[in-house]
Amino acid sequence: MTNKTLAILNQTAPFSDSSAKDSLDIALIMGSYEQPTCLYFHGDGVWQLVDGTQPEILGIKNFLKTFEAFAFYDIEHIYVCQQSLVQRGLKAVKSLAGITLLDEAEFAASLKQHHFILNF
Repeated sequence: MTNKTLAILNQTAPFSDSSAKDSLDIALIMGSYEQPTCLYFHGDGVWQLVDGTQPEILGIKNFLKTFEAFAFYDIEHIYVCQQSLVQRGLKAVKSLAGITLLDEAEFAASLKQHHFILNF
C-alpha cells in the first residue's frame, strides 16, 4: 500500500494567530506516524523561517525552535517560495536540512503533486 502524501502550506506570519503553531503540531504528529509530509512556505509564511525571532519579548513561547526537530520526525522536504522572500526583503532563512528555494511556478507544480494539502 502506498502512503498518500501530505503538504502543509504555511502562508501566515508566525505570531499573528495560532496557524503557524497548529501547522507545526500537525507536521510533527504526521511525522510521528510516518506519514510522508512536506512543508511549504509562501507569502507571510516565510517569516516563520527567519532566524533571530524573539517572541519571548511579547510574552509568547518560541515554538519556532521546534523546526530543528524535523529530522527526528522524517520531515525532510521544506519548500520556500523565493519570490515571497524577495517581496519581503529577506535574503536568507533558517539553516535547516531539506530546505529548497523554488520559483513561483516550481512551487505551484511541486504543491500539486501531493494527495492532500492543509492550508494555514
